[in-house]
Amino acid sequence: MNERDATDDILLRQDEEGAVYLTLNRPNRFNTLSEAMLARLQQELDAIAVDPAVRCVVISGAGEGFCAGHDLREMHTNPDKSYYQELFRSCSRVMQSIVALPVPVIAKVQGLATAAGCQLVASCDLAIAAPSARFAVSGINVGLFCSTPSVALSRNVSAKRAFDMLVSGEFIDAGTALEWGLLSDVAYDSDLDAAVDEKVQQILSKSPAAVRFGKSMFHRQRDMTLADAYDFASNVMAENMASPDAREGVEAFLTKRKPVWEQPDH
Repeated sequence: MNERDATDDILLRQDEEGAVYLTLNRPNRFNTLSEAMLARLQQELDAIAVDPAVRCVVISGAGEGFCAGHDLREMHTNPDKSYYQELFRSCSRVMQSIVALPVPVIAKVQGLATAAGCQLVASCDLAIAAPSARFAVSGINVGLFCSTPSVALSRNVSAKRAFDMLVSGEFIDAGTALEWGLLSDVAYDSDLDAAVDEKVQQILSKSPAAVRFGKSMFHRQRDMTLADAYDFASNVMAENMASPDAREGVEAFLTKRKPVWEQPDH
């Protein structure tokens, strides 16, 4: 595993065989999304977006918690509306960049994931958490409705459950988050690394082209009417079917052998 960044960096990146591991590294502040953290995340996401060798991304937090949202101490020292507008625009851009990445993004969650930290989990394509994980959009407790986190949250859980979380500020546990759709899986704390690694390997074993076709199509069709979604998906599937990987996959299936996928250029 190649660790690109210095150990004292607020965001660590490790690369391993097509997978990129990003670790929020402010454990003493529960990995809050400071201005600097958002800038580093955006920098890495922009680089990953144009790198054909990357096939999967994992986002995790160092220490006891995943992410406690925005840095309230930093926000409190900058009591200016224009500052807040730019801060929330930066955060929104990071979340949209995760969705727009051409490869799957997995959140690996332990401990707290609150406010924009919960938003970060909801923005990822998959989320695997330990039973110790707890989730809330708790800005309401300090007089702030979590408006931007509500965008991602309401696209994962039902409207009534999302709004309940937003107006109550109450925490839900990992089991409830799984039942409500915020998580894709829960693994024992001691098995969390293995569960995430297993999911990464599942993704890496599939056709890189098919995964990229699929992620782009999946998110775009959700905002379309039913008829438009089927029309769009049909065209994407036809293009995917005409790709070398699909031809190889079908031939391998028919001849009962393991497919050999085209490897992205590095």
